[in-house]
Amino acid sequence: MAKRDYYEILGVSKDAPKDVIKKAYRKVALKFHPDRNPDNKEAEESFKEAAEAYEILSDEQKRARYDRFGHQGVGGPGGGGGFGGGGGMSMDDIMDNFGDIFGDIFGGGRSSGGFSGFGGGGGRARRQTGNRGSNLRVRVKLNLEEMAKGAKKTIKVKKYVPCTDTAQCNGKGGEGSTCTTCRGSGYVQKISNTILGQMQTTSTCPNCQGSGQMITNKCTTCGGTARIYDQETITLEIPAGVTEGVQLTMTGKGNAGERGGRAGDLIILVEEIEHEHLIRDGHNVIYKLFISFPDAAMGTEVHVPTITGKAKMKIPAGTQGGKILRLKGKGLPSLNSYGTGDQLVEINVWTPKSLNDEERKLLEKLKDSENFTPNPSKKEKGFFEKVKDYFGA
Repeated sequence: MAKRDYYEILGVSKDAPKDVIKKAYRKVALKFHPDRNPDNKEAEESFKEAAEAYEILSDEQKRARYDRFGHQGVGGPGGGGGFGGGGGMSMDDIMDNFGDIFGDIFGGGRSSGGFSGFGGGGGRARRQTGNRGSNLRVRVKLNLEEMAKGAKKTIKVKKYVPCTDTAQCNGKGGEGSTCTTCRGSGYVQKISNTILGQMQTTSTCPNCQGSGQMITNKCTTCGGTARIYDQETITLEIPAGVTEGVQLTMTGKGNAGERGGRAGDLIILVEEIEHEHLIRDGHNVIYKLFISFPDAAMGTEVHVPTITGKAKMKIPAGTQGGKILRLKGKGLPSLNSYGTGDQLVEINVWTPKSLNDEERKLLEKLKDSENFTPNPSKKEKGFFEKVKDYFGA
């Protein structure tokens, strides 16, 4: 099933400012929250769908990529596990990402069995894990063929991964006990006096970094962080239609978090490998074809290189230098699959740089011929008209 438009999910316009998007998300989240819709799978999916939409639209860079490329730009139609945003988000992910919003809406804590205490006291949702891992950035070089068809790339990335010592660590950094500062909640509250009265704020516990546990017997392999520096082999599924400068995101493929914290993301920056014959211009590609004067005058058939191989092309008799011929659909697809560009073939008539005596005599005979005297009609387009045609002006 095709993914719904993120703006439609939250019920906002495409030029909606951040505060409007946040209010809209709060409203939708309140409507479909699991505590209000127990055992309602559709409501749960709508709740997750709204969280995914908010994750993209509340982030300026992700929103810009979405506005330009649609779902493909932030994760593609497949959603979770690939490039981009919130596809496949769990309830824990949602609470960790937007706990401040839920704290304001619901005022309830989160138990290990799900959400509880809708509308009741208790402050912000409990954080179950440690610090989130940082994002990583890599550059991937693609040729035009790979940009057109999509590509699968396998790369090796040096980064923090979860500790492999299951005996000592078990993903927690070692043996621990409940943090005495936050009493296992992962958060501490502070009450301040302001001109408006007392204000209560909630922040991550500085003693246990939000895990709710203090390590009393650290794992010797990871030093109590529950992660080690290692190398991971990652397969990248590059979608068709990417272009130079596009950034793709693989959720959860960055550095592992400390003591069970969520992993960061892997940001992939696409770079283009220069083609031997073709030049990319947006979704179109350009090929400069040189033909001889006799071929231009009498017409001919040629084979020109394209992204997908050789293509036969007819050159009409009387073709002028500078004329641009079009091979429909031989360009690059758009990232949103909204069509494919063309290949533009620019005709260049080759003028000999040197002549032997026989060639010179032949040309001398033809020089004063009526058909060899330049006589452009009003239909013949000049340089600026060709440029306007070329750029679609």
